[in-house]
Amino acid sequence: MTSSLYAGASDDAGLGVNYARINVYIANRPNYQDLSLLNTMHSLNTGDIEAINRQCGNGWRKVFNVYAKLVFAWRSVDPALHACLPGAHSASWQAYRDTVLLQQDSQTALLFSPPLPQQDLPYNGNGWADGASTSKIHNAYHIIMGRTYAKSLVETTGLNLTWHGEEFAIDQSARTVVCPYFDYRQLSNIKIIRLVELLKLLNQ
Repeated sequence: MTSSLYAGASDDAGLGVNYARINVYIANRPNYQDLSLLNTMHSLNTGDIEAINRQCGNGWRKVFNVYAKLVFAWRSVDPALHACLPGAHSASWQAYRDTVLLQQDSQTALLFSPPLPQQDLPYNGNGWADGASTSKIHNAYHIIMGRTYAKSLVETTGLNLTWHGEEFAIDQSARTVVCPYFDYRQLSNIKIIRLVELLKLLNQ
């Protein structure tokens, strides 16, 4: 793995890039190389996802697969996202996963650190000052995996979640959606469609 272009620009730790357009938050980390000690963002190279899958098992394979399926389904019904998100050349979600997802310039992130508390800092048109909350980045989307993890974050992040049933919640002002864990059963294809619908609401 190579360091992200923006590594060290904030307190985020995870895979992908800092200040990504799509930010997914997960409560656990894969037991792979030094990821248990990672305290910055690291972009992946082609082949890294498969290497993590081989060492860490089917659970992490599902996480990466569902992430790729989500982005592929989302951009197919959101022309604005499709136009600005790298990977338009990918013919399938599998190709997107293997050549774009969480790699440098992908505008995607899988964060092991929790969302930072919201801060009312000005956006200068190019980006936020170092240390600015990723929750306030212009046009960024934030997805928290799992109801239990999301509820544990409410007090520390200031999230104001409105629940849509037992599994999904939204905080439109923080551009944040809570969804089931990235697993074929918990976040099935039908539920991915529901998640995309909620994510599109953030732009209204």
